[in-house]
Amino acid sequence: MNEMEISAHAPERMPPGRKRNMERIREQRAFWLFISPWLIGFVCFTGGPFIASLLLSFTDYNVVLAPNFIGLGNYIKLFQDSLFYKSLRVTAYYALLNVPFSILCSLLLAVLLNRKVKGTALFRTIYYAPSIVSGVSVAFLWSWLLNPDFGIVNNVLHDVFGIQGPGWFNDSKTVVPSMVLMHLTSLGSTIVIFLASLQSLPSELYEAADIDGAGSVRKFFSITVPLISPVILFNSIIGIINSFQVFTQAFVITKGGPDWNSYFYVLYLYDTAFGQYRMGYASAQAWILFIIIFVLTMLSLWLSRRFVHYEYGDNR
Repeated sequence: MNEMEISAHAPERMPPGRKRNMERIREQRAFWLFISPWLIGFVCFTGGPFIASLLLSFTDYNVVLAPNFIGLGNYIKLFQDSLFYKSLRVTAYYALLNVPFSILCSLLLAVLLNRKVKGTALFRTIYYAPSIVSGVSVAFLWSWLLNPDFGIVNNVLHDVFGIQGPGWFNDSKTVVPSMVLMHLTSLGSTIVIFLASLQSLPSELYEAADIDGAGSVRKFFSITVPLISPVILFNSIIGIINSFQVFTQAFVITKGGPDWNSYFYVLYLYDTAFGQYRMGYASAQAWILFIIIFVLTMLSLWLSRRFVHYEYGDNR
């Protein structure tokens, strides 16, 4: 075979630029292929309903009849609704109590679970396990524990301490604090996040503090809290979001009572949408809730610039 025949049968050499382009195209196709399940789910179950609720908030829609465009009518009516302000006050009161309470309890429990003592793994499992139980099951459990007539808590208070227990969920003054107390069984995820942040702290700082004669309390407030302040901010924001979306406890136990003092905002939204089938009005309620949570989140981030300390002293 001569030289010309060899060159004719030899494979063409692809230019380097074209080869890189083909590799880039293959990577892009693989990316869209692997992300497509999430993308389809987001469009169908999150993004689509998100946009649809915005459009429906400007309509009068009762599921049976076609939506009727009414502009800002739902929003105007909402700000004239006394139940709107009542549910918002109840929800804000719950958030005001629940967020500091849950952050403080979770942090203290994480500090205790971070100690190297025998049986720590068992205690970590015990504290985390209740957070994976269904919210309805937890609500029924607490409704029995705090029942003013036959609940074990009031029986212990009466038989051991000689104290007449409160009405808990049946008393308008204690129903929201009782809901906050019930949140103790849902702290597992927050504890895990705090525990992970505590285990990543540099031991050199604590060793230097020991040399200087600092006690445990001093080290906690001067070293631990500043170093995990970004984690505290994160858990606080998540706590605010979850507190303004509280629903299951009131729906299962109190139905908004007594005297509307546990009529949380999302419970009001649920009653509007699935009790009265006023989907347009409920969509307006949902968007007001979204704006409130967004504003509170941005406010928290803005206020955190003075109190949150990031790595290398960079306060963002």
